Amino acid sequence: MNIQRAKEIQSSPNLANITFNGVPVYIQHVDEQNETARIYPLNDPEQEQTVSIQSLTEH
Repeated sequence: MNIQRAKEIQSSPNLANITFNGVPVYIQHVDEQNETARIYPLNDPEQEQTVSIQSLTEH
């Protein structure tokens, strides 16, 4: 995924079908400078993590 698309998804009111390592996730925040995103699994909001935007996949 690229940074611009990640930002669009983050700011959209609609839930996009995004996965990280096959797990559906929600993008909370996009850090353009570091090319990372703050995400959490949809089934476990307590498990927040920062990952490379390149590791996210849109389906």
